[in-house]
Amino acid sequence: MVTIRFKNTYFFSVILTLLLLISCANKQSSISKKEVIKIEGIENKQEVTTTKQTQNDKPIVTGADRFYTYLPFIKGKNIAIVANQTSVMKVLQRQSRGPSTMGSKVVTHHIVDYLSTNYNIKVKKVFSPEHGFRGKADAGETVADGKDLKTGLPILSLHGKSKKPTQEQLKGLDAVVFDIQDIGVRFYTYISTLTYVMEACAEANIPVIVLDRPNPNGHYIDGPVLEMQHKSFLGMHPIPVVYGMTIGEYAKMVNGENWLNNGLKCDLTVIELENYTHDSEYSLTIRPSPNIPNDKAVNLYPSLGFFEGTTINAGRGTESQFQRYGAPYFPENEFTYTPIPNFGAKYPKHKNQLCYGVDLSEEPKLSQLNLKYLIDAYNKTPKNEKLFGPTFTIHAGTEKLQQQLEQGLTEEEIRKSWQSDLEAFKKIREKYLLYD
Repeated sequence: MVTIRFKNTYFFSVILTLLLLISCANKQSSISKKEVIKIEGIENKQEVTTTKQTQNDKPIVTGADRFYTYLPFIKGKNIAIVANQTSVMKVLQRQSRGPSTMGSKVVTHHIVDYLSTNYNIKVKKVFSPEHGFRGKADAGETVADGKDLKTGLPILSLHGKSKKPTQEQLKGLDAVVFDIQDIGVRFYTYISTLTYVMEACAEANIPVIVLDRPNPNGHYIDGPVLEMQHKSFLGMHPIPVVYGMTIGEYAKMVNGENWLNNGLKCDLTVIELENYTHDSEYSLTIRPSPNIPNDKAVNLYPSLGFFEGTTINAGRGTESQFQRYGAPYFPENEFTYTPIPNFGAKYPKHKNQLCYGVDLSEEPKLSQLNLKYLIDAYNKTPKNEKLFGPTFTIHAGTEKLQQQLEQGLTEEEIRKSWQSDLEAFKKIREKYLLYD
């Protein structure tokens, strides 16, 4: 396994960082800047204005942005890219001739578009995760194979007939590049896709290059650790709900803990982030999936994601996904909403029914799982109404959480029950961290 940690040694990285620093210096506050990224071929509903935090006046540089660091691994080679709508990169584009960079600007490209047309990189196909290549499919929806209209490349779904690349699909490839923005939650399935890609490539003796991206929930570790009898695509390994690692660090752990079938090891290269720590504030400029529209949803998702395994609506079918929860059978109150089919939610729970609920849009930022929402919903659900569905245990990774709710345990009592497993996980995690 190779980890790349070159600090500004390539011309591109130096120039890109200088330009971004100049931009930041023009602001009275060095904390943040606003940016809107627009990508050809992605619906306007997926364009999000966000604020990106910088550390010590230095902007975070993603693995994808460090192009000249990973170019030697892919130039002149037949590659596949595992990508979706978040797979974008910044490229320095000169506007005038000569050595000066003052006439240059930073342009955002989708990584598939850029790599397929530059530097003799032979992109042969694209693998797409849950929600598809352009990120439009509902959660859990089967995604079909297809063809990218812009590049003409075949798109092979890893959320259709198979969730793992076949050996036939990998035939003739020299490397696979993985570049997807994750949000650091066990049941958010991009890390399961990563595992299957690593496993398939290990079986075919094909290197995997992970372009690391920040984890917006990387500032804490919390929740029950998965019990392996409940292993599924919503959780493949014994990690907590919130595991506090970037996707590159997670790939290292999958390899190092022998979590691939038959003890296989993937030939893994991680292109690291620059200027990132696990406490870095990082706002996503593009929805990582249709129902994660903004920073508030990213932060609340680990706590509200449990509702996916219940009859409670967590905002799907509204414009405030994972920022509210409710049901028609909750006690009547002033906050109401009616879920209707929309982008990313064709069949929301309680479709076209008035729901009484709780608005969380003004909640302070969380640095741990908040179980009060689950306990509140359990207490508000009439005994004649079914609350828990078959996937609740799969999301929780344990049967204990449902049992604890039914027993009336307090949040403190429930949290105490998973602390020993969390401490054991933290010791494993420590071996694979790339950032402070």
